[in-house]
Amino acid sequence: MSGGVIAIVITLIVIGGISVSIVSYFTLQRHRADAAAMAAYRQLAEETLTGQKALRGELRALTARLASVEDLLRSVDEL
Repeated sequence: MSGGVIAIVITLIVIGGISVSIVSYFTLQRHRADAAAMAAYRQLAEETLTGQKALRGELRALTARLASVEDLLRSVDEL
């Protein structure tokens, strides 16, 4: 009787180990996919930041040009 119980316990331990290994493998695959997606998002964020910096520079230049045009119009209006 005890030989049968030992065989069942050993079988359950082996099945449990295989189950834990399979779950761990798929968890690792999910984390790898998440890491790849995060890398893509990080690259997109960096590109967006670069684009925003360029737009800010252009907006500053346009603001300076608009200020000079306003000054020119005020000087003409004063005449």
